[in-house]
Amino acid sequence: MIKRTKASLSKAILHKVGNKFNSTKNAFSEQELDFDEISYDLMLPYLLRPFGSLVESYRFNHHSNISLNEINSYASQLFADESDFVDVSKHIVTHLFEQSNSAQIKTGDVLVCLFNDIQYEDLFVNAVGIFKIETRAEFFQTYLENNSYDIITQKGIPTKKVDKGCLILNTSDTEGNIILSVDNNSYDTQYWIKHFLNVKYPDDHNQHTKNYIELCKDFSEEILKPTYGLQERSTFLAKTIDFFKENEVINVENFKDDVFEDDSYKALFDDYKKGFETDHSLVIRNQFDVSESVLKKQKQKIKTEIKLDTNIQIKLDVDAPDASAEYLERGYDDVKKMHYYKVYFNEEK
Repeated sequence: MIKRTKASLSKAILHKVGNKFNSTKNAFSEQELDFDEISYDLMLPYLLRPFGSLVESYRFNHHSNISLNEINSYASQLFADESDFVDVSKHIVTHLFEQSNSAQIKTGDVLVCLFNDIQYEDLFVNAVGIFKIETRAEFFQTYLENNSYDIITQKGIPTKKVDKGCLILNTSDTEGNIILSVDNNSYDTQYWIKHFLNVKYPDDHNQHTKNYIELCKDFSEEILKPTYGLQERSTFLAKTIDFFKENEVINVENFKDDVFEDDSYKALFDDYKKGFETDHSLVIRNQFDVSESVLKKQKQKIKTEIKLDTNIQIKLDVDAPDASAEYLERGYDDVKKMHYYKVYFNEEK
């Protein structure tokens, strides 16, 4: 989603956020961080690395007026004038504190940062970064005393990945500023995205692709699997992925004609689609462009194994939609009173 080749970190400050439910309070810094060269060279990739592989972005949301979204307002202040950076960063942490609406919300360190020259598509833009560090890791620290080395155990911040973070880019489309977010400790999926940032997915081809594939995954799990079995479920998912790979533009009617041989399946799918749209408060487009990056990510999440109660698993290749129908047969043995699968092949690999 972004490139950090020319990116730099111009300002950063560290505060601590508490939790209303366990009586821990915020603790604020008055000075910006002053990195030495080693710390800076570790910090910059640590903060920006998670956003390089993202395929989806967000836009600010508010029920009445987008200008009333708190983080949108604070980011806009910083883009307009950096002189109030310390005070605005405190307001950001206070807003985060106010979202701790349960005891399971973790306390932690909060870094508020300003970045320059982050590459987003063909643009080099500035960005506001907000990062919450919840995880502490133990490590051994060696030291020399009385001509002998000894070891003590200390706790610090792991440098592999941030727990929660967002980048608010100083560039926008018709729906507002581009926002990127990561959450590796999703104990409360609403806390960071909905309550703190209050963001939503944009109405673009990334979201259309994701919505439709998730619709198909849920339909296969809740309708096809219970009624027709795992083989039918896996075959449908493989055909779905194949259709998305072969078409740059998805037309829903063409999709149904391609993946369903029986019209009764189409009726089941249409009924399920209506309920899916209602339950998720969205509208599935009748035609949309395919996002290859989202397709690749969603494909990795699809499971096509057939797990049997005899401790045997049959793994179907999601990239070979016709293999299941051609080389796998399901039947019932009257003697053993058991179901069986018959698999055809030329040689073992």
